[in-house]
Amino acid sequence: MYRFTLLGCGLSLLLSSMTASGREAVATALTVASPSGANIVHFAVEEGRPTYSVTRNGADLIGASRMGMELADGVSLAERFELIDSQAASADATWSQPWGEVHKVRDHHNELRVELKQPGDGGLRLVIVFRAFDDGVAFRYEIPEQPGLKKVVITNEVTEFALAGDWPAWWIPAYDENRYEYVYSHTPVSEFRVVHTPVTMQAGERTFVSFHEAALVDYSSMALRHVGDHKLKADLFPWSDGVLVRGEAPMKSPWRTIQIADTPSGLVDSTMILNLNEPSKIADTSWIEPGKYVGVWWEMHVNRATWGSGERHGATTENVKRYIDFAAKYGFKGVLVEGWNQGWDGDWIQNGKLFSFTKSYPDFDIAELSRYGAERGVSLIGHHETAGAIPNYESQMEDAFALYERLGVKTVKTGYVMFGEGEERIDENGEEVYEWSHGQYMVQHHQRVIETAAKHHVMIVAHEAIKDTGLRRTWPNFMSRECARGQEYNAWSGDSRNPPEHEAILTYTRMLSGPMDYTPGVFDIGLESGVDRDNDRIPSTLAKQLALYVVLYAPMQMACDLPAAYESQLDAFQFIRDVPTDWEKTVAIDGVIGDYVVTARKQRGAEDWFLGAISDEEARTLEVPLAFLDPGRKYEAQIYRDADDADWLRNPTAYEVVREEVDSDAVFTIKLAPGGGQAVRFKPLDEH
Repeated sequence: MYRFTLLGCGLSLLLSSMTASGREAVATALTVASPSGANIVHFAVEEGRPTYSVTRNGADLIGASRMGMELADGVSLAERFELIDSQAASADATWSQPWGEVHKVRDHHNELRVELKQPGDGGLRLVIVFRAFDDGVAFRYEIPEQPGLKKVVITNEVTEFALAGDWPAWWIPAYDENRYEYVYSHTPVSEFRVVHTPVTMQAGERTFVSFHEAALVDYSSMALRHVGDHKLKADLFPWSDGVLVRGEAPMKSPWRTIQIADTPSGLVDSTMILNLNEPSKIADTSWIEPGKYVGVWWEMHVNRATWGSGERHGATTENVKRYIDFAAKYGFKGVLVEGWNQGWDGDWIQNGKLFSFTKSYPDFDIAELSRYGAERGVSLIGHHETAGAIPNYESQMEDAFALYERLGVKTVKTGYVMFGEGEERIDENGEEVYEWSHGQYMVQHHQRVIETAAKHHVMIVAHEAIKDTGLRRTWPNFMSRECARGQEYNAWSGDSRNPPEHEAILTYTRMLSGPMDYTPGVFDIGLESGVDRDNDRIPSTLAKQLALYVVLYAPMQMACDLPAAYESQLDAFQFIRDVPTDWEKTVAIDGVIGDYVVTARKQRGAEDWFLGAISDEEARTLEVPLAFLDPGRKYEAQIYRDADDADWLRNPTAYEVVREEVDSDAVFTIKLAPGGGQAVRFKPLDEH
């Protein structure tokens, strides 16, 4: 038995040659540790099968788990392997985001690259790359170019995650019709079947993990299937013919990621997903600008207007001019307009082929509105709803983005309202077939959209899209996505609204994948401006709606309510006007998954700090040290808080706006009502 260690890369090697028959080695083991040594990946080839395991601080986290994949025609890349080469590397570099939760991102990891080969001259090769960070571990597969394997047709990804226990998990189901838009369940792993990622678990009193993937490009997205005991297996969404992934060698899989932290807040602080993506492919990002917007949207959800044409059509020239005037008056950069283009009349979900992305309804003058907005410093935000009719959209996409570029439309919200396995594709025989929203077909489609948009200097905010896997680093015009139950559910029936705990779960699950267009900012909590909405309400206090601008990150944030709702409560509206959407630093201060969240962020290019705190249905009093503030400076804390008698169900609009002088030595007392929140702006007093 032989062992050597490369200390600089956290790599050790163990070769075992002891077998019952005296044959050559049947097991080869390698390890790679994170820079601090806390997280260690153990790799082995046992009887020809590659496996890995993970320990944290010496304790088992992931037991021996199989690796590899199976291809068409019975070809296996999961067994009969020998280790023929391994390489170690380290990285410690810092890079800048054009926008984001933090400005500077440190990429500090150790890497182990192993090359495997099956016996014989024609034996196939597979490369597995591991990276160990202090905030988690990741691995990916690389299929090299090699004789006999040009076309790659994956029929099964063998990847396993053998958990060390039946951990409690926060999850949403996969393979159900409503994409990612479900209320989270909280059960032991043994009680779920197949779940979307990110899926977050508590692996012990001081260990939290979240499973996801990074750099999902030209591959099917991964769900996790419970396969018995505490074991999960990668489950890729298939094409309509059952194949999981099609490609050509050389090819790479996405990274399979396991974020690890001592606390839920530690998961929020992780930058591993971003670090596993390639640098920006857009050389000049000066045209990519975060900001806030209002729009013709909420009035349709509360039944004040319609997407389709007619007497209550929302997207009229006259109505949109009112929104432009409102945006210009209060400092918003954009106005979203849904329902402007032809195709919304009738059952548009079933008739997506009728959408035009260049022709507007007669009562909407897009050229005039673009001119009118430009004079006032406001841009239209375009809208492309596809209803899953992908060929129809792709046939018009180039012309649609070119139109927006000519008109000065800088951002487009895309939509894919289609259910289950319903995304239309035209196959090689010219026949219509239907694909999953999360399979390789739609991953390829979203890539075409973002690249076409970049060519025309357009930013994308995607709804009903494929989940984020950090590609916003590579394509920073991909501003945010929905990919969860957003605010619109709160505008519908009482049975469908999100529970008060929803956002305190999103923070530690969905939000780990990237920015979300949740569309916060409802002031009309009782939905009194709507039609036939007497029994409904937003499951939040007004102060919580303000706090969501800090807690739920998005570089493009919407103030979703009607202008009249804001102008009736201008003191509270001031926070929405002041809060930025681009940050120098983020500090995840405290939180318990599903209970409460406290987050602070420092404005990029300024000295102000902002804090958001939210609670579930319980009232809470939290003591928050202000150590994140710059030492030696005094700040005015502009506090937007729940009134003493506030309650999301009984008295949701009771709030107070107060001011205090604080510094970094202070401990801040935050009182949260049931379903409540608090938003704070810390403005330095020594600024002039």
